[in-house]
Amino acid sequence: MKLPNGDKAELGDKLERYCLNYEHQKGKHKALLFEKRLGITIANKVILEQALQEAAIEGEAELFKIDQYGTHYDLAFSLCTDVGESLVLSCWIIKITEDFPRLTNTYPID
Repeated sequence: MKLPNGDKAELGDKLERYCLNYEHQKGKHKALLFEKRLGITIANKVILEQALQEAAIEGEAELFKIDQYGTHYDLAFSLCTDVGESLVLSCWIIKITEDFPRLTNTYPID
């Protein structure tokens, strides 16, 4: 299934604040994976931003769960950079009061 309203996907500050942040207690592990496998850091985060936006529109999502916050989806996609290639998992939520997906997490998985 396509991610509902993937063309309206919001990344927010999740990459800077968490997934690519070496200062974040849990995010630092994801930041290390992105840098080692794909060469992606805060400095060139636009590569990941563009890939996430494209995946939100074109990729195949899986319903993960529905809870009191909204509907959660997982979407895996392949990302190739000059440094390497990896499968990347992106996690999204469509909150109960909204109609667009928000990024909740992302990291390389292979």
